[in-house]
Amino acid sequence: MVLLFRKLVPALLLVWLAACAHHRPSPTQEATLLADKGRYDEATRLLRAHLVEHPDAIAERRLLIRLLAAQGQLDSARTEVEMLRKLLGPGDPTPWLELGHAFELTHDYEQALSMYDQAAAVASRDPAGPLTGGMRAARWGEVELARPRLEEALRRDPTNASAWHALGLVCLHLDDIVAAKAAYDSGLHADPHSVENRIGLASLALAQGDFEEALRQYDAILEDRPRFADAHLGRSFALMKLGRYAEARDTLETGYRLGANRSVVTRQRALLDRLSHASATGTSAE
Repeated sequence: MVLLFRKLVPALLLVWLAACAHHRPSPTQEATLLADKGRYDEATRLLRAHLVEHPDAIAERRLLIRLLAAQGQLDSARTEVEMLRKLLGPGDPTPWLELGHAFELTHDYEQALSMYDQAAAVASRDPAGPLTGGMRAARWGEVELARPRLEEALRRDPTNASAWHALGLVCLHLDDIVAAKAAYDSGLHADPHSVENRIGLASLALAQGDFEEALRQYDAILEDRPRFADAHLGRSFALMKLGRYAEARDTLETGYRLGANRSVVTRQRALLDRLSHASATGTSAE
C-alpha cells in the first residue's frame, strides 16, 4: 500500500500542476485584475513584458493602450497604436478605434470623435468606426453629431437592431417622430425579438395617443418575455386609457408581483382607481 501511495502521489501532483497551468489567468486577465485594484504600473509592466516576448499579441497591446491613456500617458499610447497599426495593416479600423478610446479616457471628446471618423474612413465597409462614433456622440448628448454616423453605420450593416434603436432615440430627441418610428420598425425587421425597438414603438404610440398600437406592442413584448415587469406596467397604462379597467388592474398587479417599481405601481393604482370610479359614477377623473 505504501509503495502504491508513493507511485500515486507524483502522478496526482503532475495532474494538479497541469490543471493549475490550464487555469492560469492570461496576461490580459491578470492586467485587468491589477488595474481593477488601481495597480496600473504593475499592470503596464506585466503587459510590456509579455509584448517583448510576444510582439504580435493584439489583445494585450490594445489593453496596454487603454491603461496608458487612463494614466495620462497619451504619447506612449500613440506609440502602441502605431505598433498596432503596423501589425493589423492600413485597412483595419482597430488602431484608430483604440486611439479614440484613449482620447475619451483623457476627456478629449472632439479628438476621440475625429479618431472614430478616421476609423470609418480607413475601412469603408466596416461599420465599427461610424457605429462607435455615433453611439459615443449619442451618449454625450450630441444628437446632431450622432445621427449621420449611426445612419452610415446602418448603411454598412442594416442588421444591427441595437443601432436602429439608438438611431430611433436620436431622431426622437431631434423631434423627428417619423424617422424615429422608421428606425424602430427597421430594428424589428432586423430582429423580430428586439425588445428595445418594441418598447420604442410602444412609447411612441403612447405619446401619440394610439393606445391600441401601444397595447399591441406590449402584448408582443410579453409574449417573448412574460416576466418583464415594466412591460406589464406599460400594458396596464394602455388598457386604462382604453377603458379596460379590470384587465388593467390584473396586469398592473402582475407587474407588481414581478418586481416593478413600487412608486410607479402606486401612482398607476391611484390613476386606475380614479378612472374606474369616474366611469362607474359618470363623473370626471380630473
